[in-house]
Amino acid sequence: MSNYIDAFVFPIAEKYLNEYKEIVEQVAEIWKEYGALSYNEFVGDDLHLEGTRSFIDAIEVKADDEVIFGWVVFPSKVVRDEANRKVPVDPRMEKLVAPLVDPKRMIFNADRMVYGGFKALVQK
Repeated sequence: MSNYIDAFVFPIAEKYLNEYKEIVEQVAEIWKEYGALSYNEFVGDDLHLEGTRSFIDAIEVKADDEVIFGWVVFPSKVVRDEANRKVPVDPRMEKLVAPLVDPKRMIFNADRMVYGGFKALVQK
């Protein structure tokens, strides 16, 4: 059985990065409770390669934004689909996510996120 991943890229204002990290560390544990093998988020560091389109272009990054790239590894698409049904309705998520989507600050804006689920092609 091959792993299945959900991957995502989005911008977040640099001034909110530490607050975002504190929340996402808790969110990651919830995903793992629902079957994720690992939950990973990284901050962009070297985002330009001549001759390619960068994440910066794809998600309309502003001057004070950081780029977050993340992926969640699942043992299968079935486990991922079940987690995607259960995690959003877990009562802990509403409390954790509320500060991120507060319209007064809008730390996280899903409209600026690129997302997809991926099946394995090569795993070594």
